[in-house]
Amino acid sequence: MSGESRGSVAGVPTLVASDLDRTLIYSSAALALAMPDDQAPRLTCVEVRGGRPLSYATERAARLLEEIAAEAEFVPVTTRTREEYRRVHLPGPQPRYAICANGGHILVGGRTDREWHHHVRAGLADSCAPLAEVLDHLVQAADTAWLHKARVAEDLYAYLVVDAALLPDGWVKELEEWADARGWTVSRQGRRIYAVPKPLTKSAALAEVARRTGAARVLAAGDSLLDAELLLAADKGWRPGHGELAEAGWDAPHVTALDTVGVAAGEEILRRMLERVRTPSA
Repeated sequence: MSGESRGSVAGVPTLVASDLDRTLIYSSAALALAMPDDQAPRLTCVEVRGGRPLSYATERAARLLEEIAAEAEFVPVTTRTREEYRRVHLPGPQPRYAICANGGHILVGGRTDREWHHHVRAGLADSCAPLAEVLDHLVQAADTAWLHKARVAEDLYAYLVVDAALLPDGWVKELEEWADARGWTVSRQGRRIYAVPKPLTKSAALAEVARRTGAARVLAAGDSLLDAELLLAADKGWRPGHGELAEAGWDAPHVTALDTVGVAAGEEILRRMLERVRTPSA
């Protein structure tokens, strides 16, 4: 397949980068299927854990993703650990590149790029408070009445799994202020509250992948605060009508804020991405 047939400009490919959870793929709880059951879209399971289906996309979204992967360089970009990412089986061929751990790891052909990871870790050491200090504060500030788990991911960032219904008003805001002063970002995504070093970004890893592929333009999608830099770094972006960015009313001139929510938003994002892949001048 020639470069021109892969959504390229002057032979240089278009790179399509997307967050996964609650952007392209959805758990049962996040599907947001408000229509009658007999009108609901057919779903494709894209993730299994412990022998049980965990995440889905619509069948139409699955076909759109296959078309995008055939015509552009598709790159999954996720805060998931490498282990969590490898549970996901998206339609189409395995992407050449994938970004995991919020930019802490670049996978090339499914294998970890050690040089990139060492580069990231070196930058973190000089830029923010140590992970151990942040994790200790997370645990001490939380209440066992609503804290289910505290976890460290890839030795890069930490997160809490909480009972969202019992989480006190203002607690996340206080954590944000504490973390910001120490060079960390806080993001709440469903039952998870993430604490991530500010220098650990999806956009930095994406820039490296764009450099390696020689991409002439980048299309991106995401729903959370951790996706904001990813969207800002793209030539064109989309966010669904749900998620942290939607709740905050976040926008940018080149980012389209969709009204669609749930798994239907994933399909809509892919439809619009494919249109852009096929119209390089748009």
